[in-house]
Amino acid sequence: MPSVAVVIPAFNEAETVPQVIKVALVLTSDVVVASDGSTDATAQAARDAGARVIELPENAGKGPALAAALRATQAEYVVMLDADLVGLTRLHLDILLRPVLSGRLDMSIGIFDGGGLMTDLGNKLTPHLSGQRACRRRWLLAVPHLGEERWPEPAITAALKEQGARWGYVELPGLKQVMKEKKRGFWKGASHRTRMYIDLFGFKRRKKKAEKSG
Repeated sequence: MPSVAVVIPAFNEAETVPQVIKVALVLTSDVVVASDGSTDATAQAARDAGARVIELPENAGKGPALAAALRATQAEYVVMLDADLVGLTRLHLDILLRPVLSGRLDMSIGIFDGGGLMTDLGNKLTPHLSGQRACRRRWLLAVPHLGEERWPEPAITAALKEQGARWGYVELPGLKQVMKEKKRGFWKGASHRTRMYIDLFGFKRRKKKAEKSG
C-alpha cells in the first residue's frame, strides 16, 4: 500500500473538523490539518482528535493552507477534504482513492450525491470547485499559484487541463457539508459565498495578468 495522507484546510471549523479527522484516521495515521488563522478552537479540536496541526498566523485562504498541509507530509498520495463535511465515511475515502491508486486517473474529484438538496445542487452545478480530491502529493504541490490563491480549485483545474492529466468525477453518496449560511447566519453567510464566487471566477483574469507581467 503506497503512503497516503489526508490534508484538511480549516478556518473556524471546530465543531465539524473532529469528526472528519476521526474518519480520516481510519484510513491513515498521517492526517494534517492546516488551521487558516482560525479565531475559534479549530486548532485545539484538531489536535485533540488526533491530527497534526499547522497553524497559519493569519487567514490567508484555502490555497496557502492547503500548500502548508502538503508540505507537512511526505506521503506519495493525498486525499484533500473540506473541514465542514457531514456524513463522511471510510467508503468515501476509498471511492476517492481507488481510481488514483489503480492508475486510472491522475486526480479524482468527489461530488455529493444524496446528502442534501442544496449541497448536492451546488456541487453538481460547479463540480470543478469541489474540495474533495485525491492525487499524488508532488503533483498537487507543484500546481502553479496553488499557495497564492484564496480558493485553489480553479488553479488545480487549469493545471489538469494544461498538463493533459487524466481526471474524473466520482460520486460520494450521502455526504454533504454545512452551508455557509448556517454556519455564519444567513446574511453573513450569503455575503461570504458571494465573495468566494467572485474570487473563484476571477482566477482566469489574475492568471492572464500574471502571465503578461511575467
